[in-house]
Amino acid sequence: MHRAILSFSCILAFAGQASADLLDEARLGVMQHNICVQDCNNADKEDGPNINGELVFKSPDFLSIIWAPRPYVMASANTAGNTSFGAVGLVWNWHFAENWSLEAGEGYAIHDGTLESPFPQGDPRGDAFTEENVLLGSRDLFRTSFALNYSFNERWGGQVMYEHLSHGQIIGNGRNQGLDNLGVRVIYAFGH
Repeated sequence: MHRAILSFSCILAFAGQASADLLDEARLGVMQHNICVQDCNNADKEDGPNINGELVFKSPDFLSIIWAPRPYVMASANTAGNTSFGAVGLVWNWHFAENWSLEAGEGYAIHDGTLESPFPQGDPRGDAFTEENVLLGSRDLFRTSFALNYSFNERWGGQVMYEHLSHGQIIGNGRNQGLDNLGVRVIYAFGH
């Protein structure tokens, strides 16, 4: 839990330093950690939800060439002491109905989770270790996210979000079990 408090404190400190002209939204929520999406062999290996906080910035003019995504910085702290991570990236938002929008994001994350088993292949302790730990294979990962957003009013909104973390054999090699998280977040929009 201390990681969650520290992560959220860092986000608030960063928000305090950021110019109001640059900051667009702040988001805070809870994510179910390591859910089953496609390959359920690695799901549910780690306990505890993640506390997830994010700052989203207004899109700078030079990003208009790629449909004006908004930059973000985020932190996700696992409440049971398992994999926590921070990420930076871009999110694209498409409004499809009054108060509703879809969001897709791509980013770069660094985590504190397990990379490989400390035991040699064939060691029975290795089997027990891999039953409890997600082996991510690389300290840095891609973070892909999809969300459904709803605006309650001009300032407040809610979001259901899915995120996937993996090195994709691009920024790492070897083990690539990845993480899938699903949760809800509250959105606060700053003045425009």
